[in-house]
Amino acid sequence: MENFVYTGMPARVVFGDGALARVGDELTRLGARRVLVITTPHQAADGRALAANLSAHDPSLYAGAVMHTPVDVTEQALEVVRERGVDCLVALGGGSTIGLAKAIALRTDLPQVAVPTTYAGSEMTPILGETRDGVKTTQKSMKVLPEVVIYDVGLTMTLPAGLSGTSGINAIAHCVEALYAQEANPIIAMLAEQGIAALGRALPGIALDPGDRAARSDAQYGAFLAGACLGAVGMALHHKLCHTIGGTFDLPHAETHTIVLPHALAYNAPAVPKAAATVAVALGVADAPGGLFDLAGKVGARRALRDIGMPESGIDRATDLALANPYWNPRPLERDGIRALIARAWAGEEPSVPAA
Repeated sequence: MENFVYTGMPARVVFGDGALARVGDELTRLGARRVLVITTPHQAADGRALAANLSAHDPSLYAGAVMHTPVDVTEQALEVVRERGVDCLVALGGGSTIGLAKAIALRTDLPQVAVPTTYAGSEMTPILGETRDGVKTTQKSMKVLPEVVIYDVGLTMTLPAGLSGTSGINAIAHCVEALYAQEANPIIAMLAEQGIAALGRALPGIALDPGDRAARSDAQYGAFLAGACLGAVGMALHHKLCHTIGGTFDLPHAETHTIVLPHALAYNAPAVPKAAATVAVALGVADAPGGLFDLAGKVGARRALRDIGMPESGIDRATDLALANPYWNPRPLERDGIRALIARAWAGEEPSVPAA
């Protein structure tokens, strides 16, 4: 056994069918008296319904969360927090909503109850990505880690099959990079392999039958494990690329992760053969990058950055940004290799494993 360091994140997780009904109890446990329910505009009706069940906690609703957590939206939400005297945040939604709650918590230190409705996994992490003037940056702070996370499979049943697929592969990305993270350890490796396996078997099933409750529950469990991985260790090239490309070109978060992941793993595979082999075993395939590319096809996801709005002229800009202030990575970042990776992802080509 090799030496390792493992840091557990102190979040409380309530997992189960019907768990949404326990939000009020968790708010009482936190001592919350005046809560702000946060959603995207699309989920405003769900937010109002939840708020209606939290009357004992004097709820308000802010339904303005958007992708990539722009700072100006955070400032608007903070006005509501101040005007209403909010003492606790309830985030109902995916990464956009949970990201906004985190951004508010960073500035106020208010407690959060996260109620994820996708498989993004950010609810389990002390990581916040924010966008200012078109540039997305990330930071780590225990202030942004939600105090309570509530997983209710019922909230994912209406998640469109296409979004389920890309959101789930986004979660797989957390597990993949956790396997070769600088802080990688056997505890997280175990969670990562289980997370990849759960999502890998669940997502094609959801694509075939969006009403498959067992597959939905499996995917939600995998997303929980993926989030725990993301929160416990640092990430590498894949996440740097996705934050850079997504924030710069305002691309959809989950789809960007889905497209980039096979190519990022292909770039790193020669340096981390054990991690690549673990991914392949978890997916039940011979080749990990190819297996991830095929999985995207099985769930009906788009596999080219050009198909989600990135211009070809952006390949060189994305390369420059990826090489600026890079994350730690198990393989040195070489400009030609990174540019080739991005170009293949832009064109939707199959991943290519370069020589070590």
